[in-house]
Amino acid sequence: MSALVKQVSGRELKKSKDVTKAPIHYPFWFGGSASCFAACFTHPLDLVKVRLQTQQHHGVRRNMFQMFVHVATDDGIMGLYRGLSASILRQLTYSMTRFGVYEELKDKFTTSKKEPSFLTLVSMASVSGFLGGVAGNPGDIINVRMQHDAALPPEKRRNYKHAIDGLVRMAREEGIGSLWRGTWPNSSRAVLMTVGQLASYDTFKRTLLNHTSLKDNLTTHFTASFLAGFVATSICSPVDVIKTRVMSATEKKGIGRLLGDIYRAEGFTWMFKGWVPSFIRLGPHTILTFLFLEQHKKLYRKFKDLE
Repeated sequence: MSALVKQVSGRELKKSKDVTKAPIHYPFWFGGSASCFAACFTHPLDLVKVRLQTQQHHGVRRNMFQMFVHVATDDGIMGLYRGLSASILRQLTYSMTRFGVYEELKDKFTTSKKEPSFLTLVSMASVSGFLGGVAGNPGDIINVRMQHDAALPPEKRRNYKHAIDGLVRMAREEGIGSLWRGTWPNSSRAVLMTVGQLASYDTFKRTLLNHTSLKDNLTTHFTASFLAGFVATSICSPVDVIKTRVMSATEKKGIGRLLGDIYRAEGFTWMFKGWVPSFIRLGPHTILTFLFLEQHKKLYRKFKDLE
C-alpha cells in the first residue's frame, strides 16, 4: 500500500513540475535563420510566381510549367536562382522581425498554466507582421526587381549585381524614400501572411496535440505547417498580386489607379492570379521554415540541457 502511495505521489510531483515549467525563451534570430534555409530551397518557385504575376495580360500567356521551362531555357538553370541574395536579405529583415517580435510577444502572454487564445495570437501576429513588412520592404523590392529583371526589355533592365548593389543604386538613383515604395500593400500582406502562418501554425499544432494521438514530432510539425501554408496563400493572394505589380512597375501609380487598370484589363480573376504557383511555393516554404525552426529549438534545448 505504501509503495502504491509513493508511486502515485511521484507521478503527481512529476505532473506538477511539468505544469509549472516556465516557457523557454528562444533567440530572436531563429525565425530569420529558419526562413533563410527554406528560401534556399524554394527560391525558384518564388521567381516563377513573380514572373507569372507580372506577365502582360495580352500576348503570350504561360502557365507555371511553361514559365519554368522559359526561364531555364533563356537564362539557364541558374536563372531560376536570380535574386537569391535579395531573397536572403529579405528573410534576414522581414522574417527575422516578424518571427522575433511574435515570439517575444508570445513569451509575454504565455504562462505555465495558460496559453494565449486564438484571438490573442492573431493580434500578436498582426503587430509582428506589420513591423516585419516595414523592416523588410527594401529587401522585398530588390527581390522582386531582380527576379523580374530578365523579363524586361534589355534597355529597361536594372542589372543589379546583388542585393546590396541594388539597395545602393536604388537609393542613389531614386532617393531613399523609394526603398519604402509599396510599404502599405507590403505591410498589409505581411500582416495577413503572419496571421496565416504563425497564428495558424500555433493553433493547428495545439489542436493536433490536444485532440489527436499525435506527439510533438515531425509529423505534427509537417501537418500544422501544411495547413498554415494553405491558409496563408488563400488570404494573401490579392495583396500579393498588388504588391508585386507596385514593386515591379517602371512608372509611379497610385494604388487606386493601379487597381482600376488591373480590373479593366483582367476582371476579378486578378485577385487569385498565380494562386497555384503561390501555394506550390508558399506551402513548401512554410513547411520548411517551421521544420527548420522546430529543429533550431530542439538543438537549442539540447544544447542548454532543457529537454
